[in-house]
Amino acid sequence: MPRPPLARERVLDAFEAIVIADGERAATLDATAKAAGVSKGGLLYHFGSKEDLVAGLLERLDALTTLDLAQMASHDEGPLAYYVRTSVMEDEALDRALVATSRLAQGGSGPAGDALRSVRHRWEEMIRPHVRDQASLDLVMLVSDGLYFNNSLDVNGDERLVPHGSALDDLLALVLRATAI
Repeated sequence: MPRPPLARERVLDAFEAIVIADGERAATLDATAKAAGVSKGGLLYHFGSKEDLVAGLLERLDALTTLDLAQMASHDEGPLAYYVRTSVMEDEALDRALVATSRLAQGGSGPAGDALRSVRHRWEEMIRPHVRDQASLDLVMLVSDGLYFNNSLDVNGDERLVPHGSALDDLLALVLRATAI
């Protein structure tokens, strides 16, 4: 697959950053073009409308999810451990795409909500063969959701709400004992 043009990626990066920092309303075409360092015409060359920007972000999320699933499938500890461990945000591209898409969904974007449900379903399908039953799958998903959410609370505070290091290892061991086949 050919790499998208650099200017297109800069525009998407800028749109994503504005949505994360200031919300969907602030992510106007003008603000996005300015943040990307391109003219409005340059932005419109790649994205003809704000809806096209949203679609581009959702395509990015889909591609990053596909890469994540490939890493999950080949991880030394297995998909379940990979999923729990990577539920602690590290400001990676997938994290940023998920947060921006979540902000869009919270603002009422149906396509963003659909994209998030699709990502979750794809992760569930990867994990399902490695857990005992539906309750085990639900436990893994909800523990991971809790790690992800609480990690967002750690960003601007002194208190560490998300286990790291050996504490995360202990949590993972508990989840594996409770859910793994």
